[in-house]
Amino acid sequence: MVFYKQASTLEELEQILALQQENLPKNISTEESAKEGFVTVEHTLEQLKAMNDECGHIIAVENDTVVAYALCMHPKFGDTVEVLRPMFTEIEKIRGNRMDYMAMGQICVAKSHRGKGLFRNLYLTMKEKLPTGFDTIITEVDGQNKRSLAAHSAIGFETLKVYWSGGREWYLIGLK
Repeated sequence: MVFYKQASTLEELEQILALQQENLPKNISTEESAKEGFVTVEHTLEQLKAMNDECGHIIAVENDTVVAYALCMHPKFGDTVEVLRPMFTEIEKIRGNRMDYMAMGQICVAKSHRGKGLFRNLYLTMKEKLPTGFDTIITEVDGQNKRSLAAHSAIGFETLKVYWSGGREWYLIGLK
């Protein structure tokens, strides 16, 4: 049985990193990334831990194994991941200096658990665990990641802005 919680151990963070590695474009075929989606950012354990200490990442666990995750990234970490800096710049253009949102830094579901509702339940859990005063979850999706765009749209994310950065089209999306 799968249950949802905030990450609380170093082992859980290490399992997040292992699942992340399995879904980076450099570790899957072009066909698989087009069909199944992919993750863009490769985090370090130190980055994950610092983010988790501020607001625990949301994980789906089955038999003591992390089978899915949604990374919580407080806006104060907006400058720590190079590829995400443009996203935070675009968010600031829309929201000003308000920091009353949580950035979802990355979401991933193990291949063995896709199509079983984990994606939706990760976001439901994230909404429940938002710090007091936070009213929105914001993230971005690579325009080439059609599976992720469709999945986010299906659970109620709305496009806030489409922009180009690093030679790629990005969809900045939000969920109230």
